[in-house]
Amino acid sequence: MRFQQIQKYECAANRMSAARLWQLAQALEAPVSYFFDGFAEAQARGGDEAGEVFARKETRDLVRAYYQLGERPRRRLLDLAKSLNGDAEG
Repeated sequence: MRFQQIQKYECAANRMSAARLWQLAQALEAPVSYFFDGFAEAQARGGDEAGEVFARKETRDLVRAYYQLGERPRRRLLDLAKSLNGDAEG
């Protein structure tokens, strides 16, 4: 999947089936609910904040570089980012 496709899903230009979402959750070793964290709060705020973040070139470059890594380095990088943000799981 290319970055442009992911961006279309994020902006709801393309829709993802529940089965595909489940497969993605399995590949990322995450619960399906992970994709909905903060959804209600974002809707209450108008939901424009995420769109602004993904419109930045820096974000696109980061996502491209992330997906060029192998699975294990991606997982370690994600763990590192979570720990820097204080969101790492036990």
